[in-house]
Amino acid sequence: MNNSHPVADYMHPFFYQYLAGAKGVSSNTIISYRDTLKLFLCFGAQRLKKPVDRLNIEDLDDKMILAFLNHVENSRGNSTSTRNARLACIRTFFGFVGGQEPPLLESCRKIRSIPVKRVEHKTVEYLEAHEMQAIFDSVDIQSRTGIRDNALLLILYNTGARVQEIVGLSIGDLRLNPPGQVTLLGKGRKQRACPLWPETVNALKNYLENRHLKDTSNELVFLNAKRTPGY
Repeated sequence: MNNSHPVADYMHPFFYQYLAGAKGVSSNTIISYRDTLKLFLCFGAQRLKKPVDRLNIEDLDDKMILAFLNHVENSRGNSTSTRNARLACIRTFFGFVGGQEPPLLESCRKIRSIPVKRVEHKTVEYLEAHEMQAIFDSVDIQSRTGIRDNALLLILYNTGARVQEIVGLSIGDLRLNPPGQVTLLGKGRKQRACPLWPETVNALKNYLENRHLKDTSNELVFLNAKRTPGY
């Protein structure tokens, strides 16, 4: 009787049923997990001198994961933060496997017990008021993208939103009647509402009026220089 568990059997359920279906994680997170597991499986296959599609869960114990994490830092030159992100992905995968295969729970528990490395956090610097004003003053309102850039800077400064949150912002997420407000979709698809300053509202109104939009609340607020979505 063969008691091995091929890694290949768990890939499709992990990505499509667990991450995308049950957890509803973003496409960017799925891509990050895919890249980590690709690196890890290629590393394991090379060490064990086995084809990637012949790897078993039993081949990938805690010692193999520790060797991979050392490889990530020492051979690939990745930062401690990247090393910890790779570990988080691997922990998630083996947590999923343990839930599917109770006989593998002890092995998965050891892997999920591998600690993250402490990261030295530097003090976050911030811009003084006159420095922020210099940034706003550098925007040429008369240029082709000046009105957009001014509105973009204001809403970023106003809300403290992540770039990805603003890139995905739809016109329907804005309330430009008093009191101004924007609904942002953050990590884990969590929504939060932020008030908008009057100057931010005015800049957004000016920008959207210059877009000559038809009434479509699903259209993205900010377009790139080619007038298409994205950076």
